[in-house]
Amino acid sequence: MEYAVEIQNLTKDYETGFLRKKRVRALDDLSLNVEPGQIFGFLGGNGAGKTTTIKTLMRLQFPTSGTAKILGRDINDVQMHRRIGYCPENPYFYDYLTASELMDYFGQLFGQDMATRRRKCEELLTAVGLQEKDWRRQLRKYSKGMLQRVGLAQSLINDPEIVFMDEPMSGLDPVGRREIRELIAGLREKGTTVFMSTHILSDIEALCDRVAILRSGRLAATGDLNELLSNTDGSKALEISVQGVSAESIRDEIEFIAGATMNAKPNGANIQVLDENDIDAVLNITRKYGGRLASINPVKQSLEELFVKESAD
Repeated sequence: MEYAVEIQNLTKDYETGFLRKKRVRALDDLSLNVEPGQIFGFLGGNGAGKTTTIKTLMRLQFPTSGTAKILGRDINDVQMHRRIGYCPENPYFYDYLTASELMDYFGQLFGQDMATRRRKCEELLTAVGLQEKDWRRQLRKYSKGMLQRVGLAQSLINDPEIVFMDEPMSGLDPVGRREIRELIAGLREKGTTVFMSTHILSDIEALCDRVAILRSGRLAATGDLNELLSNTDGSKALEISVQGVSAESIRDEIEFIAGATMNAKPNGANIQVLDENDIDAVLNITRKYGGRLASINPVKQSLEELFVKESAD
């Protein structure tokens, strides 16, 4: 299988200081693969190495050791870079260009004719939520969120097979985030691979097929999002939802079940037990007080819990 992104043993060291130079390792033997057509979430705390990884893949900096391929081609292959898009965390453009002039410029870099450039400009600036009256305003008059939208638009000017996005929701209000989420989801429907670094966990849960979590430059966890959110510590915790009974009436007896916890809800309760052997005890107590079973579901940890656990030193 040809991966959209293939990273093998990637390491990046920096030298800091002036007189007494100190070597700092930003990436430490990182290896991971991204399958084509997926939205891949790249998570990690501040300084974990997310931006360093993306900049290395974009050849904006060079690795100390290791190799990487994009679309089956080495990252040093110039022609391969014509097939990708990139939206940096803090897009910086020439202040005195307008959005439409900037899009036209990038279209020329990719050899597009004038008609194509105009069509792509209109399509993409509309898709990222920029109003037409702003297309001819100089970029120096744009807010951070508006610049972020332009950055996303330019990353798609060449209809890339894969697009790299570093904090694409940065500076966007809730409405803007929803619009960009819809845009990214639409890319997956077209078969475009998206490699997305973000600290907004709700966006990862809403969009991503697979995720990787970095910790101090090393890969802490990677895999299908649903699999990672399943309990991985061997526990068989279950949530039992019951109805037709007051939570207060059964609380004392539920607390006698080892490890059981309960949250009240209107006309019932959600009861969490550590083992399936406790189900009968919960149901007997519930029926005793005139209640009934509504549902039983395995307990999954939240993405926030997973992130905190895997990011902790």
